[in-house]
Amino acid sequence: MIKQFNQWFHLQEEGTSIRTEMMAGLTSFITVAYIIVVNGAILHLAGMPYEAVTLATVICSFLGCMLLAFWANSPLIIVPGMGDNAFFVFTLVLSFGLSWQQALAVVLIAGIVFAITAVTKVAVYLSTSIPTTMIHAMTAGIGLFIAFLGLKNGGVIVASEGTFVTLAKITDPYALTTLLTLIILVPLFQKNIKGNFLIGILIGTLIGALFGIVDFSKLKDFHFSFSGYGEIFLAADFSKLGTFHFWTAVFSLSMVIIFQNMGAQLGMLPDKAKFRKSFQALSFSIMGAGLFGSSPTTTAAEAATGIAAGGRTGLTAFTTGILFIPALFLTPLFKIIPNSAIAPVLIIVGCLMVQSIKEIPFNDFTEAFPAYLMLAIMPLSFNIANGIAFGFIAYPILKWATGRLKEVTVTMYVIAIFFLLYFILGAF
Repeated sequence: MIKQFNQWFHLQEEGTSIRTEMMAGLTSFITVAYIIVVNGAILHLAGMPYEAVTLATVICSFLGCMLLAFWANSPLIIVPGMGDNAFFVFTLVLSFGLSWQQALAVVLIAGIVFAITAVTKVAVYLSTSIPTTMIHAMTAGIGLFIAFLGLKNGGVIVASEGTFVTLAKITDPYALTTLLTLIILVPLFQKNIKGNFLIGILIGTLIGALFGIVDFSKLKDFHFSFSGYGEIFLAADFSKLGTFHFWTAVFSLSMVIIFQNMGAQLGMLPDKAKFRKSFQALSFSIMGAGLFGSSPTTTAAEAATGIAAGGRTGLTAFTTGILFIPALFLTPLFKIIPNSAIAPVLIIVGCLMVQSIKEIPFNDFTEAFPAYLMLAIMPLSFNIANGIAFGFIAYPILKWATGRLKEVTVTMYVIAIFFLLYFILGAF
């Protein structure tokens, strides 16, 4: 087995060992295991069966990691993404009005679009034709959206007739559970404690139990079954394929997943050869997510912990992927976890994504204003696609108004026109 691992993952050439790679894989798994709980909870909001989606999350994570291990020999890890799951529920389903089955079809086709960019030179072209300001603004805007989602789901922010939203009473058990869990989780995260998110969710569940918001009756039926999984497996519905809304959804999702993953992988993989293979592996994984019943998979930022622990090869990803399998047998346990235990994770992840704002040149108004529109519109309209559309429409207009047309690529004009049609046709 040792010889096979050396042959498959080129451990000697990379200057690493089986023990180092496996410890790195374990580290990555501990830091990203929370996605098993969180992804199911978010996709359930779209009407998808919770236990089935949790199974899909585990299956897609396993397959994504295996693709990275054997196709790219990369230490990165692939799991259903935070932000992508919110886009799936609140943009594809609740905003575009697609059923979750039709949204899965969007994921599958967006994965195909991603694959085309990954196996050709399109990715290189896009990376040079889309302003980096727009990419950073998308990431930061989605971060604000996720933070708002966490505050809302955790009961901290509630609806108000007079002001649309307002702060909940702190004595409310849901809000109090969220805030106490957040107070505990932030230092755990700051000190880089392994498994901090997972620990935080467990602590939050215990706090919720003390305040009476955990339904332990769900544990009476503690069994693992694939019986409900048939509802989401190969459930993609292409009935809206001929509509403008469907293709706008495909375009919007493709933009988000291509650019956020391009930035994430280039940031963690200095080896450009591994980047290209890893990018391709991710595209195949996203197509798989559409087939297996999940929101798009993504390059997990938590992979940085495994790399920091010495991960250099696909054996890191292989180890992480294998560890997802035992998690299948714990899916019934996840049902009792309250939203207030998950909300602090969303709030912190939102903060991490918002940090992209520092890359936006606010001293240049033609760059800053389109980015600002993205940041404002995404959470306030509760729609990620709307924010992206406003930003991409405003960008060429401001450049034109200031006589800087040469800074706008043909691709940007095409995207702006497409999003303008999205608003015009959507009004009828």
